[in-house]
Amino acid sequence: MTKIDTSTPVILLGGRENAVAVARNLGRLGVHVTATGLPGCRSMDSKYTRQTFPVPEGNTAPYYWRKLLLEDQLETLKGSIIFAFCDESLAFMEANHKALSEHYRVEEFVPELRRTMLDKQATLALARKVDVPTPNYWEIKSDLDVLNIREEIKFPVMVKPLDSYAFIHEFGTKLFIVEDSFEEVVEKVALARSRGQDVMVVEMIPGPDDLLSSYYTYRTTDGVCLFDYTKSVIRRWPMNKGGGCFHQSEWLPETAELGRLLFESIGWQGMGNVEFKRDTRDGKLKIIEVNARFTAAHRLVTEAGAPIDEMIYCHLTGQPVQEFRTYSQKLRLWYPDRDFMAMREQSKLGIMGPLSWAKTVLGQPFILPYFSVRDPMPTLAEAWGNVSKVFSKVANVFKAQGRHADSRR
Repeated sequence: MTKIDTSTPVILLGGRENAVAVARNLGRLGVHVTATGLPGCRSMDSKYTRQTFPVPEGNTAPYYWRKLLLEDQLETLKGSIIFAFCDESLAFMEANHKALSEHYRVEEFVPELRRTMLDKQATLALARKVDVPTPNYWEIKSDLDVLNIREEIKFPVMVKPLDSYAFIHEFGTKLFIVEDSFEEVVEKVALARSRGQDVMVVEMIPGPDDLLSSYYTYRTTDGVCLFDYTKSVIRRWPMNKGGGCFHQSEWLPETAELGRLLFESIGWQGMGNVEFKRDTRDGKLKIIEVNARFTAAHRLVTEAGAPIDEMIYCHLTGQPVQEFRTYSQKLRLWYPDRDFMAMREQSKLGIMGPLSWAKTVLGQPFILPYFSVRDPMPTLAEAWGNVSKVFSKVANVFKAQGRHADSRR
C-alpha cells in the first residue's frame, strides 16, 4: 500500500493473538500503539507497543478502562483510535460510546446492533428476521420452558449462554453439549440459571468442523464495504465445540454473499465478522455467531494479503483506502499444541491418524498465531504463561491431596 500518515495513535483494549497482530502491523508502519488489558494480553509484550497500561490486580477491565480513558484522560491518549479485541471491551465501548467519542476516535457502529450481537439468542432472532438461515433454537426463561421442548428437540443440542464472556468466567467452558439425554438438558439449564447465567437450547448442526466458514468486512455509515474476505476452518479442538486450531485462507463466494446479505439487511456499521456452518441435511449455510471485532485469526487475514487493519486505520483518519484485489488461497494458521490434541482425539475415533494429520499440516504454507523472529516476546510470554498454568494445576492437586490426607488423620 502507498505511504500513509501514521500520526494518529491507537489504543488496543484487551485481546490476545488478534491484538498482537494489530500491534505488529500498525507498529511497523510507525503508528504509536498503546495496549491495555488483563494478564494474558500479549500485545503489551510486543516491541511494537510503545505504551502499556496493565489492569491492576483486583480491578475489572471495564472499571480500569473507564478510569483510564474517561476519568484520568491522559493527554498522550486523547485523540487516539480505540480498537476493541474481546467481548468485554466491546461491551465497554458500547456502554460508553458517547463519552468515548468526545475524546477519542471510535469506529462507526450502531450501539444497539453491537449489543444484540453480544447476545447469542438475539443474534439468531435478528438473522432469522432478515431471512438468514439459523439452526433451531429454543428460548429458556423458566424451568417450564425446558420441559415444554421435550418433544421438539433432536440431539445433540447445546445449552448455550446468551453472554459468552460471563459464562466462560463462571464455568471455564463456552457451552454445554448434551448428546442424547433430555434429563441432562434440564440439569445443565438449571445449573446455569442457578449461577445467574441466561441460556438457550440450540441444535448442533451436524457434520465435521471443516464445514465452518467466516466472512469479514467493514461497513461505513453510508453502507460502503471497505473489503470482503473469507476463510474456513480445517479443525477445532475439542471437536464440534472448541476453538479453531487450523484455519485456511480462501475465497468462498457463497459465504461472502450470505455475510453481505446479513450486514446489509440489518444496517450494520463498523467491523463485522460472521461465522456459518453448512448443514449437511439441507445443504444451507447457517449462522453460528457474529463478532464486531478483529478475530483470533487476524494474523492469517493480513499475512494472506488483506491488510484490513491498515485499511480501517486509513478510513478512520480520513485517508484514501487502497483496496486489495486478491489474497492468498494457500496460507493456513496453525495452533500446534491444540491441533496435536485434535489429532489425538480424532485418532481415537478412527477419523485421522498421525500420518494423515502430518500431511495436512505440511500440505500448504502456514503461520503461527504468536511466533515472530522480529518480535519474540509475545511468544515467550504466552509459553511461560501456559507452563505456569500447568504448574499451578499440579500444585493444586498436591494441595488437595494433602488436605484430604490431613482430614483422614
